[in-house]
Amino acid sequence: MTTHKSGFVAIVGRPNVGKSTLLNRIVGQKIAIMSDKAQTTRNKIQGVYTTADTQMVFIDTPGIHKPKHRLGDFMVEAAYSALREVDAVLFMISADEKRGRGDDFIIERLKNVSSPVFLVINKIDKVHPDKLLGIIEDYTSQMDFAEIVPISAVEGNNVEHLMETLITQMPEGPQYFPDDQVTDHPEYFIVSELIREKVLQLTRDEVPHSVAVVIDSMKRDENDKVRILATIIVERDSQKGIVIGKGGKMLKQIGTKARLDIEHLLGDKVFLEVWVKVQKNWRDKQTYLQDYGYRKDEY
Repeated sequence: MTTHKSGFVAIVGRPNVGKSTLLNRIVGQKIAIMSDKAQTTRNKIQGVYTTADTQMVFIDTPGIHKPKHRLGDFMVEAAYSALREVDAVLFMISADEKRGRGDDFIIERLKNVSSPVFLVINKIDKVHPDKLLGIIEDYTSQMDFAEIVPISAVEGNNVEHLMETLITQMPEGPQYFPDDQVTDHPEYFIVSELIREKVLQLTRDEVPHSVAVVIDSMKRDENDKVRILATIIVERDSQKGIVIGKGGKMLKQIGTKARLDIEHLLGDKVFLEVWVKVQKNWRDKQTYLQDYGYRKDEY
């Protein structure tokens, strides 16, 4: 009889190196939101990868950066706490970006981690293969890695090899989640993230970091349609104006795009109603952080 293996894997790296893209590819569907704006991920998102004899639970951490407010402190602490509770760490870097102070900052933390650390060089589709050797030499001069795996999370190149390598590192253990479960987060959390993703994608730069989305209610009606009432929280009246748009056009676009993703996630018809509310400086107030789902006691 073959033994069953299971374990936890943290994905760490600077903001915007493709951590969420990799997580979504591993689990085969969208559970982490993606945006070309840094610091998209605010909570640790657990993605579950299951085969006949292995289960790996992936923790996508917020990009490690120098915090500027309480929300930033929360995000960095979430990333570090993930490193203390896993069987392997994937340190993701971007092949098309030089090693910077942010990477050095993470490497110093990783030197104190007892689990094996893999260097995952993402976005190899964006550079000439000859550049890889220089990148590998540069990073291995900073610390020893259990293995170095170049990948393209977007294209899927070499991701299978990464998974096979990770499986060899997993200890014997039970199956924590059912075969068909891909995340431990409740549906309303994923739904709020999908709405937030659309705000990030469609609005201008001044809005994203001050956006939170709260699901006020989510229930099935008599026609078996899922009715969702959500509120987008911003910090300033000017941001509210941008999110709503001229004649409500932007808000309508956000709602339409989010609804399509939510219907795909739930496999049901969805009626989505979205409001916008101003809550000044919510990122610096502990009570609001807790109200909007950033609770330290979960870590």
